[in-house]
Amino acid sequence: MIPRRHLLALAAAASLFTLPAWAQSTPVRIIVPFNAGGPIDTTARVLAEAVKDSLGTVIIENRAGAGGNIGVGAAARSAPDGMTLGIATTASHGINPWLFKQLPYDPAKDFTPVTQMLRVPNVLVINAETAQRLRINSVADLIAYAKANPGRLNYGSGGNGSAGHLAGELFKNQAGIFAVHIPYNGGAPAQAALLGGQVDFNFDNLATAAGNIRSGRLKALAVTTAQRTQVMPDVPTVAETLPGFEIDTWWGLVVPAGTPAERVTQLNAAFTQALNSPAVRERFATLMAEPAPSTPQAFGDFMNRERAKYERMVKLSGAKVD
Repeated sequence: MIPRRHLLALAAAASLFTLPAWAQSTPVRIIVPFNAGGPIDTTARVLAEAVKDSLGTVIIENRAGAGGNIGVGAAARSAPDGMTLGIATTASHGINPWLFKQLPYDPAKDFTPVTQMLRVPNVLVINAETAQRLRINSVADLIAYAKANPGRLNYGSGGNGSAGHLAGELFKNQAGIFAVHIPYNGGAPAQAALLGGQVDFNFDNLATAAGNIRSGRLKALAVTTAQRTQVMPDVPTVAETLPGFEIDTWWGLVVPAGTPAERVTQLNAAFTQALNSPAVRERFATLMAEPAPSTPQAFGDFMNRERAKYERMVKLSGAKVD
């Protein structure tokens, strides 16, 4: 006959297999589809620290490559047990579905949204010396000069199909102007070309451009969000000159499709509470990022709208990645 204490021990051990995965001691994992040290990685680490009291240990796993597709694909293939989250970005869930012939994931079917994390405004910037020489001090001035001097202006971007490229093509289309697109191998070389005067203007990430704007090397003509940004409230929006123009950088948290709704609700509560905390908001402000906590439904609807918007923009640009 098995002693009662042994029966109790066996019952306790068996109960572990009936508990939800998140009730056990396994750490939560966030797969960041880019290298360590970048803004997406930095913000994920800030949140990982902020939710440890409610979710326990949260580790960051960097899976970079193929414009984020490798890491996002890894997140899609993870077990739908609520212990692995992925990062959905403007590129992975807005642009790449139309840019790549094949993806290792389906952005619409392979994920359940948790919450949007943040948005980072993009900014239309011009080399300060170029702005002074050509007397371009506003979006209207830029459009007027381009119309009076067809083909004289050019703009740089981090590559074909990048957010900067697509913003430039949308701007040209809505403004009715022509400017030559010069793609570079990444955002840093594109900004260096702008600072060196090899290109006239760029659509850059505000977090990247802010230092050179404040030093006077770049002139900010407008931000690309629908409303002015709190971090540079004196800079107008492109939409104030071209109504309806809106494009920015965003990212958020998703889990594999099939993750239990109870767990999605728990994750949403933990991360939205963190995103609303003063400490996280203050930290994100140093990155020129605005927290954007949302319900899972709202984030899913937002990503659907973004995908539809970028379908038109990618087709307009003609960009493809084979």
